[in-house]
Amino acid sequence: MRTLEIPELSLVALVGATGSGKSTFAARHFLPTQVLSSDMFRALVSDDENDQGATSDAFEALFYVAAKRLRAGRLTVVDATHVQRQDRAQLIAAAKEQDVLPVAIVFDLPVALSHERNATHRKLPEHVIRRQHDALRRSVRHLHKEGFRKVHVLSTVEEVDGVAIEWEKAYNDKRQLTGPFDVIGDVHGCRAELETLLARLGYVLTRDEVGRPAGATHPDGRTAVFVGDLVDRGPDTPGVLRLVMGMVAAGTGLCVSGNHEHKLVRALDGRDVSMAHGRAESLAQLAAEPEEFRKDAREFMYGLVSHYRLDGGRLVVAHAGLKESYHGRSSGRVRTFCLYGDTTGETDEYGLPVRYPWAEDYRGAATVVYGHTPVPDAAWVNNTICVDTGCVFGGSLTALRWPEKALVSVPAEKTHYEPVRPLAPPARPADLLRVDDVLGTRFVETALHGRVKVLEENAAGALEVMSRFAIDPHWLVYLPPTMAPPATSTVDGMLEHPAEAFAAYRADGVERVVCEEKHMGSRAVVVLCRTPEVARDRFGATDGATGAIHTRTGRPFFPGEVTERLLARVRAAVDAAGLWDELATGWLVLDAELLPWSLKAGELLRRQYAPVGAAARHVLPAALAVLEQAAARYSDASAIDALAARQRARLANAAAFTEAYGRYCWPVRDLDGISLAPFTILAGEGTGYADRDRGWHHERLDRLVAADPALFRATRRSTVDVTDPASVAEGVAWWTELTAAGGEGMVVKPDEGIVRGRHGLVQPGVKCCGREYLRIIYGPDYPDHLDRLRQRSLGRKRSLALREYALGLEALDRFAAAEPLWRVHEAVFAVLALESEPVDPRL
Repeated sequence: MRTLEIPELSLVALVGATGSGKSTFAARHFLPTQVLSSDMFRALVSDDENDQGATSDAFEALFYVAAKRLRAGRLTVVDATHVQRQDRAQLIAAAKEQDVLPVAIVFDLPVALSHERNATHRKLPEHVIRRQHDALRRSVRHLHKEGFRKVHVLSTVEEVDGVAIEWEKAYNDKRQLTGPFDVIGDVHGCRAELETLLARLGYVLTRDEVGRPAGATHPDGRTAVFVGDLVDRGPDTPGVLRLVMGMVAAGTGLCVSGNHEHKLVRALDGRDVSMAHGRAESLAQLAAEPEEFRKDAREFMYGLVSHYRLDGGRLVVAHAGLKESYHGRSSGRVRTFCLYGDTTGETDEYGLPVRYPWAEDYRGAATVVYGHTPVPDAAWVNNTICVDTGCVFGGSLTALRWPEKALVSVPAEKTHYEPVRPLAPPARPADLLRVDDVLGTRFVETALHGRVKVLEENAAGALEVMSRFAIDPHWLVYLPPTMAPPATSTVDGMLEHPAEAFAAYRADGVERVVCEEKHMGSRAVVVLCRTPEVARDRFGATDGATGAIHTRTGRPFFPGEVTERLLARVRAAVDAAGLWDELATGWLVLDAELLPWSLKAGELLRRQYAPVGAAARHVLPAALAVLEQAAARYSDASAIDALAARQRARLANAAAFTEAYGRYCWPVRDLDGISLAPFTILAGEGTGYADRDRGWHHERLDRLVAADPALFRATRRSTVDVTDPASVAEGVAWWTELTAAGGEGMVVKPDEGIVRGRHGLVQPGVKCCGREYLRIIYGPDYPDHLDRLRQRSLGRKRSLALREYALGLEALDRFAAAEPLWRVHEAVFAVLALESEPVDPRL
């Protein structure tokens, strides 16, 4: 049996004359979806796989599909004759365009076999088969020169039938290694600093027979990953190489190539390379070493790969960085990018190349750690970080601990080499959402609810709101979800009733729920920082702001100065409650209700609610007077009396309507009259709190209310065991009493926080509103239309509530984990976009 080695990600060309068995071979060794056949594509574009006139269109379609597959990282096999050089050149160009390896499997079988098989298949003229066979024979020995990385030639039927495929992982594919890792920046011959850093990281050095460090191990099994540029400029290039080579040989270290290793190898080989940038010093230092060491060092540096993918693809290490489309790819331009970065072709005033700031445009899910361009301090830019902090130039030697994302540095012992130019500041974090991040239909991955789809037409409205009306986007780290109502009640005179909410949770396997008083205010998100320094460092605030208070669509409630004074009171209460230290955070995000409702809904009240009540009070009494006069004229006025009774009921409904919304409106002067009713502590540094049980939140929120009862409004609560009929009855009675006294209603929540039930994610809260509050929503006369209103469809609303809930918590989790702000905004924007879905706003 013969084994053919084929890279897992490659473009494979089956090369052979018609009838040589390529299609049969492809069907035996590859998935049907991996094989793109020229015959199939001719049939797709012309309904006839033998239509040679359709060949041009067929191959255009074939290479379009091939490009899509390769871009997605899928092995692709092209089943065509490929006997002409120009046909193979097109395939090699396609492989280069996607930075994958081209592979040829050649079927160099006797021409008589092709004639025999052709007679029962396509029935091409014999001279066509002969020409194909002759062209193949002339090409076989030149395939490597044409650009194929691997060429496998099969010359007999037995050889073809006995083949086994062995899949080769790319040299850069170390995704099976999960660490933990310590990614170390450019060493540049600074052996002493490297020893100090390794010791601080917990590694134990091993030494050779003369006491030189020749390796290191970590008691916890950590692996050091070097970003390249081990050599040049510093005082001990051989010492650094000896130490790193020992670690790599022992499996306790990994190393990628830097541009200095690349050029030093060329210099060692006697190639024409500039002796600038410390290369002459390295050659002099190596000249003092034994020839065997120089040979081993040269082979080590020559064998370094351009980049590594680690930890399941979540971590990428490359010397000068790597944009997402190049991750895991193999080509000359990928290697050049890894070694030198992306240059503009210009030089600066120091004669050094101007580099394109690729990290500012990075949108990949994998974290990229790199070096090459020294910076004073390592800083995150999107999901990338440069750990070259200029040790050889008198800066420091830095390591990033993964997955902890903690930075560990040691200062340089001295300035070993004067820099040509001053160390550049870290790249500016260009981390806000861009328009091309949200155009078109998008899918957002959430930890709680999988992929959430955002339609293109919904994104357009969200884009306008976010760009024109929202607060400073640095503060926009969360938008709250809509809330689902319970199933429609069958209780006489009721549209909503707690029994349905309790039953729904019981059906989902939830036993204990908490009923919280629903305040008729406006949903408010409070983002609060302990100090201006936290606001600057964590939220990028440069205007002195220390937080934000915004609506559920991201709009500010107050002007900046008023917001700051309100935040000062909230901050004082958080201080008094001891939450900063208890939660070990410098910032908090709270979910709350801001009262009164009229503060935000003033325009709605003036233009919609007030006119309805005023019109009823003006028109209905006059109508009643006319009906009473008419009834006095007739002995049988039963019909008129019935009509008058209807108008009296409408007048009473209008009065109840005015009274209902009036409960939630009162005058406000500056901050006097404003109340906050907090109900959830959403997140702090490093963690979200949505998974904590309600008791955890209640205990801390009660301390907040106690710290400033003039500002914070307490929320009444009741706990219900939905499996206990007596407890359910008590919960219903509590709601009845609450709503009878004029309350809006309540929100029923699982006591446990985030809950998964029998059918997936469980609703985080179900609102259950009282009769009089529903009058505000559905109009003064809504009790007369209950039969129609009970036909309302709730499925879309419930789905929307869950999707928005998952997206909101995803945004918070990403921000708490210090992910790039554009990643946070991806989820925030999706919540805003989903608000455009066609759901009855009254639900």
